[in-house]
Amino acid sequence: MYKKQKQILALKSWLFIIPSVILIVSFVFYPMVQAFLTSLQTGIGANMHFSGIENYKRLLTDTTFRKALFNTVLYLVVQVPIMIVLALIISSILNDKKLKGRGFFRTAIFLPCVTSLVAYSIIFKSLFATDGFINGLLMKIHIIDEPIAWITNAFFARMLIIIAITWRWVGYNMVFYLAGLQGIDDSIYEAAEIDGANGVQRFRYITVPMLKPIILFTTINSTIGTLQLFDEPVNITEGGPANATITISQYIYNLLFKYQPNFGYAAAVSYVIVVLIVVLSFIQMKVGDKRDE
Repeated sequence: MYKKQKQILALKSWLFIIPSVILIVSFVFYPMVQAFLTSLQTGIGANMHFSGIENYKRLLTDTTFRKALFNTVLYLVVQVPIMIVLALIISSILNDKKLKGRGFFRTAIFLPCVTSLVAYSIIFKSLFATDGFINGLLMKIHIIDEPIAWITNAFFARMLIIIAITWRWVGYNMVFYLAGLQGIDDSIYEAAEIDGANGVQRFRYITVPMLKPIILFTTINSTIGTLQLFDEPVNITEGGPANATITISQYIYNLLFKYQPNFGYAAAVSYVIVVLIVVLSFIQMKVGDKRDE
C-alpha cells in the first residue's frame, strides 16, 4: 500500500515537472542546438548547406568581429568592477538607520533599472550631444573649454556607454546588497566600533567578506549582462564612430538584419558569447566553492 502511494506521489510530481521541462526544452535547449547546427552552414534559406567550421575560421580574420569582441571585453573589465564597488558603497550608506530619507534614496537609485532601455538611451544621447546639457554644464563650471565630442570621438563614446550602463544597473545590484546587509547582525558592527574600527575598516573587514556570496552572484550576473550588451550602443552611438563602440550582440544583429543576411556566420558569432558565458560561469562556481573549503 505504501509503495503504491509512493508511486502515485511520484507520478503527480512528474505531472507538475513535465510542462516546465517541455517549455525549457522547446524554448531554450532546442534553439541552442539549432543555432549550433546553423553555425555549421553557409548560404541563405533553402540554399543553406553544411560547411563545417568555415564560419568559425572566418572569425579569426574578421576585423569587425575582433573590434566588437574588444569593445565587449573592455566594457566588461572596466564597467563591471566600477558598478559593483559603487553598489556596495551606496548600499552600505543607505543601510545606515540614522540616515533620513533612506526610502526615497533607495527608490531614486533603483528607478533607472525599470526605465525603458530605448527611452533612457535616447535621453542620454541628447544630454551628451555636442550642444547638450552635459557639455553646457561642464563649460559653465569651467571644467572644459570646448564641447566634448561624446558621440563622435571613439574614446569618449566608449566612456559614454560605460557611464550609461553604470547609471542604469548600479541600483539593481544595490538591492541585492541591501538585502544581504539586513542579514548581518548589528552587534557585529557595534563590537567592531567598540574595538576602534572606523567606517572604512568595518566596510572592508565585515561588510565585504560577509557579502561575498552575493558579490559573486551579482558579478557573474553583471558579466553575463555586459556580454549581451545591445541597446545602449545601438541607440546612443549606433556602434560608431567607425565601429568604435560596437558589441558582439550588435554585430550579430547587423549580420542578420543590416548587412546581407548571413544566418550561419551570425550563429557562429553568437556562440562566442555562449562560450564566454560558460567559461565565466565555471570560474564563478569554482570561486564560490572556495567558501566551503
